[in-house]
Amino acid sequence: MTHTHLLPPKPQLRVPATYIRGGTSKGVFFSLNDLPPEAQTAGEARDKLLMRVIGSPDAYGKQIDGMGGATSSTSKTVIVAQSSRDDHDVDYLFGQVSIDKPFVDWSGNCGNLSAAVGPFAIQAGLVNSERIPRNGIAEVRVWQANIKKTILVHVPMVDGRVQETGDFELDGVTFPAAEILVDFVEPAASDSSLFPTGNLIDDLEVPGIGRFNATLITAGIPTIFIDAESLGYQGTELQEAINGDEKALAMFETIRAHGALKMGLIDHLEQAQSRQHTPKVAFVSPAKESVSSSGKTIKEDEVDLLVRALSMGKLHHAMMGTAAVAIASAASVPGTLVNLAAGGGEKSTVTFGHPSGTLTVGAQASLMSGDWVIKKVSMSRSARVLMEGFVRVPSDVFA
Repeated sequence: MTHTHLLPPKPQLRVPATYIRGGTSKGVFFSLNDLPPEAQTAGEARDKLLMRVIGSPDAYGKQIDGMGGATSSTSKTVIVAQSSRDDHDVDYLFGQVSIDKPFVDWSGNCGNLSAAVGPFAIQAGLVNSERIPRNGIAEVRVWQANIKKTILVHVPMVDGRVQETGDFELDGVTFPAAEILVDFVEPAASDSSLFPTGNLIDDLEVPGIGRFNATLITAGIPTIFIDAESLGYQGTELQEAINGDEKALAMFETIRAHGALKMGLIDHLEQAQSRQHTPKVAFVSPAKESVSSSGKTIKEDEVDLLVRALSMGKLHHAMMGTAAVAIASAASVPGTLVNLAAGGGEKSTVTFGHPSGTLTVGAQASLMSGDWVIKKVSMSRSARVLMEGFVRVPSDVFA
C-alpha cells in the first residue's frame, strides 16, 4: 500500500485594505505599496488578485466568496499611490471587476468612489501633512490614472482627522454623512472631442432594433444618451422594470455596442463584450412626477429632467458619478438631447431625477474655436470607511 504525501495547505495571503462607501458605490481600497509585489504593476497578476478579492468570476452571479456585492456598484477596486506628478497628491486607479466573467475593466473612472479617494489618501498617509489643515477643508489633488484627468476632492477635517459623519443626505444612501465636494477638471476625453462624432445629436442605427436620435459624449465617462420615448419608456422606470426584462437588457447592450462603435471606442462590435464599463447608455425624458425606489414622490417642479442609466448591463439603482458628469456636461450645451429634455437654453447647473431620488450637478461649458469645452463639473458626494484591516486571498491566486 502506497501513501500519497499531500503538501500541507498554504496559509492565505493577508493584504492591507480598506472597505469604503463612496457616494452610492462601495469598493475595496488599497495603497499600491501594500499590494503583493506581483500585483504592484499592471497585468495578469494584479487582475487575478483583485478578482479573487471581490469574488469573481462567479457563475452564480452572487460573489459570495469575496467582498463584492453582486452589483456594478459594489464590484469595484481602487489602488492609490503617492503621485509621480509634482502638481498632484496621489495617483488613483479604478478597476471595475466583472461579476461573472474573468476580467477587470480599466477603461474608465468611478465618479462615486472618487469622493472616497481623498479621505483614504489622507488616512493612509499618502498626502503631505503640510497640505492638510487641522480644521477646515483639505483639497486633495487626485490624478485619475485610467482616464488621465485631474479630480479635486475637498475633504472636511476636524481636529486633524477626516470628518466622516454629518448631516449631508445623498439620495441612494440611507444614512447621512459629511459632505465632500468633488470637482472633475476638464472631464472630456483627452484623445477626442467632447462630442466624438462632431454632432450634438447623431442618427444611431441599430440593426434589428431601429434608428434613434442619440447624443454621444465623452465627459466624465463615454455615454450614449437616447430619448426615453423613442425606446417606449416613460423615464420614470425603476430597476425591476428593466432588470427583470431580458429582452430590454439585450436591446440596451446592442445599442451600447453600436454606440461604442460610432464613438470610435471599439473597432468591431465583439470588443464591447470585454469593455463592459464603458461606454454607458442612458435614457432621458422631460421633467414629470415620479416615485423613487424608497417610495418618495419626486414632483415635476423639483427636477429639470429624468435620467435612467445602465451600468455593467443593468439599470443602476441611482446614478453613477461619472454619468452625472456626462449628464451635467451635455445639459450645459444647448441643443443636445439632454439639454432639450431639460428645457433647452444655457445652463450652469442641472437637477435630474434618478431611480433613488434627485441629484444636482454644476458644469462650466464654453465654446472655444467652434468646439464645446467643459472646464469643470462639480457635485457633492459623501464617503465613509466601513471596515479596515486585511483582506485574505488564497496564496495560489497568482498560479
